[in-house]
Amino acid sequence: MKPHLVIPRAFHLVGRDHRSGTRVYRFIVDRFLLLPLGALLALVWANTAAESYFRFSNAMAFPVNEIAMTLFLALLAQDVLEGVMPGGALHRWRHWSLPLVAAAGGIVGSVGVYFAYVTLGHETVLRGAWPIACVIDIAAGYYVLKTIARRSSMLPFLVLLAAATDAFGLLVAAVWPRFVERSPASPLLVIAALGLALLFKRCGVRAFWPYLTICGPLSWAGLYWAGIHPALALVPLVPFLPHEPRRKEVFAEPAADDAVHRTEREWHEMVQLVLFFFGLVNAGEVLRGYDTGTWAVLTAGLVGRPAGILLATALAVAVGLRLPRDIGWREVIVVALATTSGFTFALFFATGLLPLGAVLTQIKVGALLTTSGALVTLGLARCLRVGRFG
Repeated sequence: MKPHLVIPRAFHLVGRDHRSGTRVYRFIVDRFLLLPLGALLALVWANTAAESYFRFSNAMAFPVNEIAMTLFLALLAQDVLEGVMPGGALHRWRHWSLPLVAAAGGIVGSVGVYFAYVTLGHETVLRGAWPIACVIDIAAGYYVLKTIARRSSMLPFLVLLAAATDAFGLLVAAVWPRFVERSPASPLLVIAALGLALLFKRCGVRAFWPYLTICGPLSWAGLYWAGIHPALALVPLVPFLPHEPRRKEVFAEPAADDAVHRTEREWHEMVQLVLFFFGLVNAGEVLRGYDTGTWAVLTAGLVGRPAGILLATALAVAVGLRLPRDIGWREVIVVALATTSGFTFALFFATGLLPLGAVLTQIKVGALLTTSGALVTLGLARCLRVGRFG
């Protein structure tokens, strides 16, 4: 056999393996699968070697939850802002008011069911965990609907509904009391961060890193010393960042065709790694800590929120608001079920708002169990013949 005949085939095999690995990597990153992979690893670790897992989790909780998660919340705000700004995928949708009404209904429904459950169970100590019951894992719901109907008004409907719901949750987190020593200089740091961001914007700075590395730490320190969850530090800076209207799907990675898009693409991939560690640090619970709080969160997500969304939507339509042309009541039911998972945001709020103890354990297990709503949504979409099942 001649050597020069063997070498090209070897390179061909290596290239094929490389392309296959790249496809697997893109599949995982594009669907936010690093987060559930981290959560699954955490659950296995916590239930097989609990002592070493909780030692790791306690050591990593602050850098992951208080610092690294600033990137995820900022990316979420950036994607939604680019979607609703003039020229964005969500800006021209003339039924934008309907998902906002649906969001209000979902909040009332989930919180109402949560309070009813813990009250009937005589567990008044659990009432303070109500914000965890109302939030939505926007990425999980988005990709479930994308699997069902890739191009439909159901996607922007869900994005606006979930974004409004989580914005309410972030507002609650911002004013929720945190037991840290407050500094009178903290507002000045936040003002300085916003002032520098405005200056960068006026000077035409198109790179993201000056905003993130100079304004970000100032805002983070200001919020932390003000007793506000510091992971929100980059959210008020998002309006000053370089933007381009997101004319395609929200949360889809932009094409790397200019400096802004290349940076956003890198940002998306960095956030995936952050979410992997977030799941690894926060999702590990010994699966015997479930109790009333677990079932209250699960019932609120799987029953209260969809029921509230459907009732609010029906009332809004009755008074004159209209559904998009390609959405009927079957599609609205599927959208409502797609909001059942609280996963990422529920874990974020639980670890940020509740102290360590039995209540936190119950609530976190309930937040993890809400991911079962994805299977319920897919099954219902098949039964109702919605989207790809039609």
